[in-house]
Amino acid sequence: MKKRILGNLALILTAVIWGLSFVAQREGMEHIGPFTFNTVRSFLGGLSLLPVIAWFKFSKPDKRSKRKKRFQHMNLARAGIGCGISLFLAMSVQQYCMQYVTAGKAGFISALYVVFVPLIAVLQGDKLSKKVVISVCLAVLGLYLLCFKSGGGFNFYDILLLFGSFFYGLQILIVNYYSERINAVKACCVQFFVVGILSAVPMLMLETPEIASIIACRASLFVTGVLTCGVAYTLQIYGQKYTQPTVASLILCLESVFAVIGGTLILGETMIPKEILGCIFMISAVILSNLSSADKA
Repeated sequence: MKKRILGNLALILTAVIWGLSFVAQREGMEHIGPFTFNTVRSFLGGLSLLPVIAWFKFSKPDKRSKRKKRFQHMNLARAGIGCGISLFLAMSVQQYCMQYVTAGKAGFISALYVVFVPLIAVLQGDKLSKKVVISVCLAVLGLYLLCFKSGGGFNFYDILLLFGSFFYGLQILIVNYYSERINAVKACCVQFFVVGILSAVPMLMLETPEIASIIACRASLFVTGVLTCGVAYTLQIYGQKYTQPTVASLILCLESVFAVIGGTLILGETMIPKEILGCIFMISAVILSNLSSADKA
């Protein structure tokens, strides 16, 4: 029970960091292209974790057998590459589409991984309780009230965002599969080096990165690289060790709530009644889903 609570707290802190970093992510796009932004922030995230990995490595003797080391390294490679590819597709699509879609609509569609995660889990043979199903419905309704501010139907970029949302959900499920078998910090480090390498290809093909422009958005890159990538995604991998993937996706989609709260506290924005109601629905969904997991514990 204690580990489950700590896992949920780690996921909530992840959602807080993701939500509050949304402003930095938008600001960075004023200076550099989406693929340059993702390349630099991903390498920063990976590099920021190397000292932590080194500290763990030399702080205590390694008593693992060669066979166990080889097995763990294979799982680490599979997890890092799988998560890295999924995250590269999700981040690239989201960052690119934010140039053409309103922030509210992008936030709503991107957070629909809260639907994809239980859907994929059910296809894999998992069973969902009624409370979790109700929680997902409440979360989607809350996301709509919180994020969806403009009318009109779907367009090409909305469909792309939905595609990216699927891969955010896939990354959550891959993390859930490997979370018991890998070191969270090492997996996160590998994951973001993979994202950085993959992002560098379209960066060099489609954009013209300039050192001056990268330096101009150094604050945004630091926040989204070190905090969002290095810290938050490590917390995500740790938290999912003790939390069901569907419940984890519900907690993580609270990033939309914290993004609105951050805009209110940091940027002086105001929340309209519809947004407040959306926050209430989403928080209720998370509480209800955790009551469900508590029943099973």
